Amino acid sequence: MAAAQGHSDDGDGAPLVFQRAVGTLRAARVRPEVELAPMPAPRKLAPYACAVEASVLVEGEELADGRLVLLHDPAGQEAWNGTFRVVTLARADLEPEMAADPLLPEVCWSWLTGALAARGAAYCEPSGTVSRSSSHYFGALAERPDSTQIEVRASWTPQDTAAGGPDAAAHLTAWCELLCAGAGLPPSAGAEQGGGVVSLPNRRGPR
Repeated sequence: MAAAQGHSDDGDGAPLVFQRAVGTLRAARVRPEVELAPMPAPRKLAPYACAVEASVLVEGEELADGRLVLLHDPAGQEAWNGTFRVVTLARADLEPEMAADPLLPEVCWSWLTGALAARGAAYCEPSGTVSRSSSHYFGALAERPDSTQIEVRASWTPQDTAAGGPDAAAHLTAWCELLCAGAGLPPSAGAEQGGGVVSLPNRRGPR
């Protein structure tokens, strides 16, 4: 699914713990609405990295997209408080009335934390931003309806399992639940999010 980047490609020659993490990413089972594809990973953030991009497709329409990067630095980094770090981006278009909700940023962040908890993906040192932007069209594009996009940028340190290294698949599937929530889809079976948080309807009109 995703190719490791860094000291060596495809994890060959990388620390065994990183190779295992990449292997769990490849073995992850995600919702049928989510399409995953490998993408080049950043080379300057850590000695080893693996990246994947995702799209949420319903009836041929893309409702959300994003990318996830798994970083590994055997020496650790102080800001991480560990040797692994997950860095993500998730984007979705919302109906303008939904985007006007003053609680939207808190709701979007709860989608992520709720999904991580539901998947048993232990983590620490979370950080991130939730941004929303609106587009209004004029001239030759005046017939297009106004659009509003929500963007969640987040990173966290996945905790090691008893077997050693993080359960990267759990973190990936939790992140995919965030994408699906942004797309307006209900939580999948076994991944219901706590705190009474529900997905917002955001079916997009014609572009």
